[in-house]
Amino acid sequence: MAFITIENVHMHWDSLDISFSTQVDKGEMLVITGPSGSGKSTILRMIAGLLPAGDGATVFVNGANVTDAAPGRRSLGMAFQSPALFQHMTVVDNASYALVSAGMSRREARAKASEWLEKFGLSGFEKRMPDSLSGGEAQRVSLVRTLIAEPALVLFDEPFSALDAPLRKKLGAEIRQKQKELSFAGIMVTHDIEEAKALGDVIVVLKEGRETWRGGAAAFGEELLK
Repeated sequence: MAFITIENVHMHWDSLDISFSTQVDKGEMLVITGPSGSGKSTILRMIAGLLPAGDGATVFVNGANVTDAAPGRRSLGMAFQSPALFQHMTVVDNASYALVSAGMSRREARAKASEWLEKFGLSGFEKRMPDSLSGGEAQRVSLVRTLIAEPALVLFDEPFSALDAPLRKKLGAEIRQKQKELSFAGIMVTHDIEEAKALGDVIVVLKEGRETWRGGAAAFGEELLK
């Protein structure tokens, strides 16, 4: 059985009839791409439990049925287009937020967060405030906050879309490296063709809420989006 199994996730949303099923193995990155408005982000939100997944839908994570579980009890993390950092908290407190929320002492959580910030090239940023960060720095803090609790599944909703191409490539490589180290399953939404090819073990093309193509990066091309 695959590490992540998603069956019959479906709903009518914004004039689209969205339907999606997939499996993702541990350490694998599934990339969902397609035109704007094709339902990509909606599917992620259904998997995360932020939207209803429809009657008959099932979501299994590492053998556990989490279909009816609250978002915070699904063993998953989610990274969004916007870093959405807490503006009143320092970088280290943003980064350690999930650990403290789970019951870890603030001192221990901050120590672990400092180690993770160093991994993402943010050593020395602990006492900085979010409004002093560049877009790339803020997104890296957000990714640390998502990954630090070591979720089994991580959902990426175009987390690099507001960044320039070189930084997108750099952060994408960092995410893939962390995935190798932590062996989490990942599902990423992107409209960027090169990003899909660089990050996806398996790529799914979505049009008007339906899967129209699935395959590896080597076989994926722009013509499939037309």
